[in-house]
Parts: sequence; structure tokens; C-alpha cells
Amino acid sequence: MKIVVLAIALSGLLFWLLAVKRLRRRRWLAGSGHGLAGGVLMIIALLFSAVAVNLHTYQRLTHEQPVAELGFERMGPHHFQATLTYPSRERETFTLIGDEWQLDARLIKWKGLATLLGLDTQFRLERLSGRFRDLERERNGPHTVYPLAESAGLDLWGLAQRYDRWLPWVDATYGAATYLPMADNAAYGVHVTTSGLIGRPLNRDARTAIERWR
Repeated sequence: MKIVVLAIALSGLLFWLLAVKRLRRRRWLAGSGHGLAGGVLMIIALLFSAVAVNLHTYQRLTHEQPVAELGFERMGPHHFQATLTYPSRERETFTLIGDEWQLDARLIKWKGLATLLGLDTQFRLERLSGRFRDLERERNGPHTVYPLAESAGLDLWGLAQRYDRWLPWVDATYGAATYLPMADNAAYGVHVTTSGLIGRPLNRDARTAIERWR
């Protein structure tokens, strides 16, 4: 992406230099045309730069890989403290209300020309939330939800959803989520694949909770 932006920006600069040269020779029409072309290329380069900044909030996905571990401690009825540990070993702690935890992510896939350029599927964890298994409680009970990512730059995801006809090489309509039961001392590992998120138990407490949950 950086190479593409640099190439477009250099092309725009070249057109501007040609425009200055034409204008000095009083070739007004040619100079104006080159100046306009240079301006358009610079705008495109700026747009691509903004998209690149946004994509920087995502991670590359080339195969199944771990994205987080979740551990739980019961604080009371339907009340848990969740510890989210990233592969970097960075940790965050949240209070979740409910019977189950849910982890959401965004996946950006590429189509057509973008795949020929070698762009990989990219993902970003979006939020962690608690949920009730009982539908009535889920509708009327308290909800806890926490964002896990901050958007930056030009939101390619939102643009691709709104203007999918104009961005045929971006498949950003795919959201992924996994949810499993919360239990005291339960630990889970979450992996991401090109198809979505997968949650797996890491200890006996988590396996027991899943057996009772089913």
C-alpha cells in the first residue's frame, strides 16, 4: 500500500512539474491540464494514505492464529470479572454481566485486482460483551459491552459497506463473533481464521461449563 501511495504521489508531483514548465512557456492549456492531473493524483494519494492509516489498525491474517485468551472469575450471580490477554501478553480487565461472553471482530477480505497485488485478509478485534442465554433477560436485562479498537484514518470498512459498487475489490461486509459460557476459573483461547473467530476451552472448568451449556 505504501508503494502504491508513493507511486501515485510521485506521478502527481511529476505532472505538477510539467505544468510549471508548460506555464513558463505560456502553454496555458497544456499547463492547466497537467496541473489538474497532478491535483487529482495528489488527492488520490491522500485518500489512499488515509485508507492505509485505517488498515494499520488491523492485523494481517495468513493462517489460523491466536488472538486472545479469556479468563473469568465469578463476582456474583451473572457477574464476572474477565481478563483478556493478547498474544503480546498485554492484559485488560473487564466486568461482564450475563451468562456468556461474546467477542466480535471485523475481517476485511480482498477480491479481484487486490488479490493479484498480494493483499492478505486483515482482522481487528472490535468489542467484548456479556450476554444472557435467556432471551427475556437478554432483551430487558443490563448489558455490558466494551470497545477493543479505535478507528483511525479513512474507515474502509464503512466505505465498502456504503459504496460497495464503487469498491468491488474490497469485501468488508463480513463480521465475525464467537460466544461461550462464563464460569468461575474458566479459561478460553480465541483463534481467528479467514472464516471467522473460534473459541476453545483451555481448562477443565471451561470444558465443564460448555458441557452444561449444551
